[in-house]
Amino acid sequence: MWTRLLQRLLILGLMLLGVSLMAFLVPYVSGGDPARTILMSRVRDLAVDPAAVEAMRVHLGLDRPLPVQYGAWLWQAVQGDLGYSFASGRPVASEIGGALGVSITLALTALGIAAAVAIPLGTLAATRPGGTVDSATTLMVQTFVATPEYWLAPMGILVFALYLGWLPSAGWTSWSSLVLPAMVLSLRPMAYFTQVTRAAMMDVLQAPYITAARSRGLSMRQTVMHHGLRNGSLPIVTFFALWLAGLLGGSVVIEVIFAIPGMGRLLYEAVINRDVPMLQGGFVSIVALSILINTIADMLYVVLNPAVRSGHAH
Repeated sequence: MWTRLLQRLLILGLMLLGVSLMAFLVPYVSGGDPARTILMSRVRDLAVDPAAVEAMRVHLGLDRPLPVQYGAWLWQAVQGDLGYSFASGRPVASEIGGALGVSITLALTALGIAAAVAIPLGTLAATRPGGTVDSATTLMVQTFVATPEYWLAPMGILVFALYLGWLPSAGWTSWSSLVLPAMVLSLRPMAYFTQVTRAAMMDVLQAPYITAARSRGLSMRQTVMHHGLRNGSLPIVTFFALWLAGLLGGSVVIEVIFAIPGMGRLLYEAVINRDVPMLQGGFVSIVALSILINTIADMLYVVLNPAVRSGHAH
C-alpha cells in the first residue's frame, strides 16, 4: 500500500510539473507574438506600436531564453504569485481563489444531490432487474443523458423563477441562488451514477458472500444494507472524483446562464478579454486540482477496498 502511495505522489509531482509547463506556454501556442497579444489585451487596440511591443517584451522578460522565462514564472507560481489580471487589475490568485470556492460549492452540491438519488435508485433497480423500477430507471437515465444543460437551464428559469417565483433566476446572493443551478447540473451525473451503481450492485449481489448471507436467513434489504452497499458503492468514489474534477471548470454553460461567479465563467471572460495571466492561472489551478482530486480518490479506493489494499486484486 505504501509503495503504491509513493508511486502516486511521484506521478502527481511529475504531472503538476507538466501542467505548469503547458500553462506557461499558453501565450506561445496562440500562433502570435506573446508581447503583442498581451499589449493588445491591455490597450484594447489591434494596431499597436512596434516600439511599444518591444518595450513590453523587455519589461516582461520575454527577450530572455524560454527556459529562463519558465523557471522565473514557475518560481513565482510556487509562491502563489500568478500575476495580475489584465481585465480587472487585481491579483489572479485572489480572483481564482474566490471563483474556485463558488465552483466547488456548486459542484459538491450538484454531485451530492446526484449521489443521494442515484445510489438508492440504482441499488433498487439492481435488486429487481427487468422490473418496473429498473425500466423506469433506464428511461430516466437515457432522458437525463440526452437532455442538454443549455436547454434545461432556461426551462428551469422559466418555470421555477419566472412562472412560479420560487427561486431567483440568476446571481449568487444566498442559498436559494444555489438550488436551481445545482439541480440542473446534477441531472447528468445522476444518470451516470445510477448506471454505475446498478451495474456494480448487480455484480455484488451475485457474489458468494451475498448468497451465504441470504442462506443465513437475512432479507434482501438486510443483505444489501449490511454486505452489498460498501462494495457496490466503490465505483461511485471514482466517478464522484471524476465528475468533481470535471465540473470545477466544465460548468461554463450553467455559470454563464445563471450569472454565477465561478471558474467556468471566469475563464470564459478571460478568453473574451484575452486575459493571459488569468488563462494561465486558471488552467494550472483547475488541472492541478483535478489531478489532486483523482489522486485522493485513488488512495481512498485503496483504503476502502481490502482486495486492492492487500495486493490480491486482479
